[in-house]
Amino acid sequence: MRIAPWLAALVTLPLLAACDTGPNPVTNALSGAEAPVAAAGAGLVPVPVSVPPGAATAPFDEPRDALVPAGWTMSVFARVPNARLAVWSPDGELLVSVPDDGRVLALSRTGAQRPLLTGLTQPHGLAFSPDGTALYVAESNQVSAFTWARGVATRQRVVVPGLPDANSPDLRGAYGHELKSVTVGPDGAVYVSVGSTGNISVADRDATPPRASILRMPPTGGPAAPFATGVRNGTGLATAPDGSVWTAVNGRDNVPYPYDRPYGDDTGSSFGKVVDGYVTDHPAEPLARLTPGRELGWPFCNPDPDTDPGVTGSAQDFADVALVADAELNPGGRAMDCAALAPMEQSFPAHSAPLGLSFTEGVLPAPYAAGALAGVHGSWNADPPRARRCRSSRGGTVPWARSRPWSAGSRTRRERAGAGRSRPSSGRTERST
Repeated sequence: MRIAPWLAALVTLPLLAACDTGPNPVTNALSGAEAPVAAAGAGLVPVPVSVPPGAATAPFDEPRDALVPAGWTMSVFARVPNARLAVWSPDGELLVSVPDDGRVLALSRTGAQRPLLTGLTQPHGLAFSPDGTALYVAESNQVSAFTWARGVATRQRVVVPGLPDANSPDLRGAYGHELKSVTVGPDGAVYVSVGSTGNISVADRDATPPRASILRMPPTGGPAAPFATGVRNGTGLATAPDGSVWTAVNGRDNVPYPYDRPYGDDTGSSFGKVVDGYVTDHPAEPLARLTPGRELGWPFCNPDPDTDPGVTGSAQDFADVALVADAELNPGGRAMDCAALAPMEQSFPAHSAPLGLSFTEGVLPAPYAAGALAGVHGSWNADPPRARRCRSSRGGTVPWARSRPWSAGSRTRRERAGAGRSRPSSGRTERST
């Protein structure tokens, strides 16, 4: 089965489902039910990807199928090389960021394209003010706001300056996650994600401004301050209909085994070892509701979805995921008490690498109007690479899906309980966004 180069994961809270072309990588033994990641997958059916004239260049120069809910179709909407994130404008156009080109494009509902903004510094996240009169663009070094009227963005003003990127003097070009995401709260507060410089770069937590954080600029303006910390790379950042801010996070790679006992075929303790079988399914990648001062734990704590923690082949549960101490940076919890941190409300399977997040109220019909959409692009750090299951948007294609309602149910962990390769150094950097 071939899968189109871009698929979205559907989150219908408290449900999480991820795209998958093969057998479900995890099953939930609790009450004989499937894990949330597989719940929606059972209803997926293959459909051919429709390609309009003029768009049949690689990878759509040959027939391809996509797995979608029954009754949905998928077609190539537009070809945008190196497209990254997108947002619908109040005027009904799809705005698409192209960081490598410093541009933001506007796409009509027919797929016709026009340049909206040019000459920006790696524009990534896009968001509108609640009243639709301002467009916010997260550049790698700042957040800019533009006055929006009748499909035109004018009067650029910098609202969050001085964000770190590869050009920051202290980083000397080494920044693995410099692209920023942005969202705006109902009160006009601006939130921006500042990713870590690398996989487990501890110094990010003490930087000014702190990296691996979500910053908040008050609605009245002024300096942006940390709103949530320990967020390795929150490429998904969005405001829910109730006004809460959520992030979808890319987790760390090569996580060492955190328990003082054998894993798999080991005869002695596997504590602190990087074991391929364990790494493939750990750590889970958070979908977290942010509150003032929330700590997500990176790089000292890792979300562990195992229902039987540390046991080879354990079933996994992706709701209310607790955190465990990192064996390399936080043995025995000496640097941070992971058990004291709030569990992750929802999560993705390890190495899904979420990219982008948006809520579906007013977009999809019931029962999915109370959910969210998240892109996933996969990671090298799984065996087989998770990208074989969840393909990337890097193919430069924005798909268009027409749908009818579809459903899959799930309960939270608490509800179910009631129902009866080489080890990295801390300085390693990588481009895994």
